[in-house]
Amino acid sequence: MDAPRAVGGPAPVPERAALEVNPLSGRCGICARGEISAGTRPSWEQALSELARRHADVSYVELSDVAFVDVAGVTALAVTAMNLPDGRVVVENPPPQLPRVLEMFWPGLDRIEVAPG
Repeated sequence: MDAPRAVGGPAPVPERAALEVNPLSGRCGICARGEISAGTRPSWEQALSELARRHADVSYVELSDVAFVDVAGVTALAVTAMNLPDGRVVVENPPPQLPRVLEMFWPGLDRIEVAPG
């Protein structure tokens, strides 16, 4: 029996997940673009650690350009907020799954305020 042959050329290579995180200008916080998943988690967790180090009373996390965040990414955000000495994190314009995951696993977590767009 002959080995199967590819028809129409090589199979497409899936795109790698990308995440870009930058500090917000004019206020304490970060702005993310891309997706937060297993492939980008180290960058996300590093950005959250830096956010926690610079935290004042309120830190902002702008997510309007984030297409997807997985449960582990939401967990990293929740743990960061819970470990702050005081104040809160305001999450602006998150993807729809983020508030649902927060409500499912951390109902009543007052350290995170979700501000929809």
